[in-house]
Amino acid sequence: MSNESGCDATAIPGIGDETKSVGVKVKRVIGVVSGKGGVGKSTVTVLLAQALAARGRKVGILDADITGPSIPRLTGLSSFRGENNGTQLIPLINEEGIKVVSINFYVEDEATPVVWRGPLLSKAVEQFWHDTDWGELDYLLVDFPPGTGDVQITGFNSLPVDGLVVAATPQSLVSMIVSKAVRMAGMVDAPVLGVAETMGSLLCPHCGQEVPLFDSLDGTSIQEALGIPLLGSFPWRKEIAQARELRWAALPKDLTDRADALAVETELALASVSRKGK
Repeated sequence: MSNESGCDATAIPGIGDETKSVGVKVKRVIGVVSGKGGVGKSTVTVLLAQALAARGRKVGILDADITGPSIPRLTGLSSFRGENNGTQLIPLINEEGIKVVSINFYVEDEATPVVWRGPLLSKAVEQFWHDTDWGELDYLLVDFPPGTGDVQITGFNSLPVDGLVVAATPQSLVSMIVSKAVRMAGMVDAPVLGVAETMGSLLCPHCGQEVPLFDSLDGTSIQEALGIPLLGSFPWRKEIAQARELRWAALPKDLTDRADALAVETELALASVSRKGK
């Protein structure tokens, strides 16, 4: 990567702009988007990846949130550094067998900011796709940054995105902003599979009762507000909000059940999109 965008960024060490994808064997690419930050998008990405892996699927995560990468921490890989073989990046693999590539693997430490302009951010996402030895995967999940900017446009146009999962909280403000991302997906012909509702309720840490947090959608559900199917819902939980990383084996059963349900609905939605495309 060059600094044509006016910043002092350099390419990821050992990988040149001239390299091309070699033997990419990814069956399905799923984008996870939100339109708005702070709604648990990366958590949804990791839980979906873990649930698919638990179902025997070969899964990878491309962390496209270049300026706010949280995937390394959530997958338990924040203390590791990225490697390459001279021509391709080598994904790191966490304890659930999920392959991960993130910009945080290629900076001095995880707190180092990536101060790049739009074109260079987009170039990094293309590089993570084309210049990574992903091997054979059933699913590659792409954790997109919030918003409807350069990175999203590049990802939708450059990656063979089979479907999008939208993460959103059931608030009027959020649904209005997230609807922009949904409409953008339609403009670039990226199929929207459905919405994963996040933090719509609070799970009491003492009694386990689920308490609704919002009633600002005038009686409508988040799926009705956005006009897309509901794939799953995840209440706010103290232990998850405070967790440094998500370990599938250590998660509460009701949470893994919800994540598994999300995986089932996502696969069904993908199958439906594939049939319509034939």
